[in-house]
Amino acid sequence: MTTAYPDLVVPRPDLPRPRRRGVTPVLRTAGPLALLAGWWVASATGVLTPDVLASPATVAKAAGELWSDGQLTDALGVSLTRAVLGLLFGLTAGLVLGVVTGFSRLGEELLDSPLQLLRALPFLSLVPLFMVWFGIGETARVILIAVATTFPMYVSTAGGVRTVDRRLLEAMRSFGLGRWRLVAEVVLPGALPSLLAGFRLSMTLSVIALIAAEEINSTSGIGYLMTQAQSFSRTDILSVCVLIYGLLGLAADLVARGAERVLMPWRPRGAAR
Repeated sequence: MTTAYPDLVVPRPDLPRPRRRGVTPVLRTAGPLALLAGWWVASATGVLTPDVLASPATVAKAAGELWSDGQLTDALGVSLTRAVLGLLFGLTAGLVLGVVTGFSRLGEELLDSPLQLLRALPFLSLVPLFMVWFGIGETARVILIAVATTFPMYVSTAGGVRTVDRRLLEAMRSFGLGRWRLVAEVVLPGALPSLLAGFRLSMTLSVIALIAAEEINSTSGIGYLMTQAQSFSRTDILSVCVLIYGLLGLAADLVARGAERVLMPWRPRGAAR
């Protein structure tokens, strides 16, 4: 049978091939292992001297000593408490402000401009001011983390609430759904992807803010260990503290990813290709 269009070809869709189980974890760990190998080689060959950066073996030994005498566990507990408290306050404030400005025109007109002005301020520039206002205690550190994590959640929430289908809102109002039930049962579920994006950004930023907060004359926490190690030029302990901050950031991102998979199981877990 001949066709009227002999130049046309049969389409061959380029479908993604299913990946074997276990490939993704291997690929994800390959990068950190390569960095660790490069660090070990540089230390073994003398490219990195101990006064610049301690070797992986020395860092592991220092971590074991800090863990055995309880310094590391105590410092980690204090730092995690600061980060979690600040994150909870920041997420709550960002969620409430985002819903108000995204759902109410009056709220947007009154609040969005000053919030955008505050969002443009680097939170690190607020450290001296917070020290004057709240002293050098835990209050200033927690508030600094809360301020840093509020705005990613606010921007994501406000944007997500504005994208909720207005026709759906009108339909629910016509069925007699009140304002608060409308927010809880329609607006927030409709804005869930944006909420989780803001949650993920705030989780990661909480670790960055924690590092800055623990520079405010800390007498406990990972930042205090870093200050003490800097005084004695202990690059091994400094490396331990930096690695812990990095692991906290990775753990925060994994928690956010886990929340996305639980709350939105229909979303693809990997890239498109």
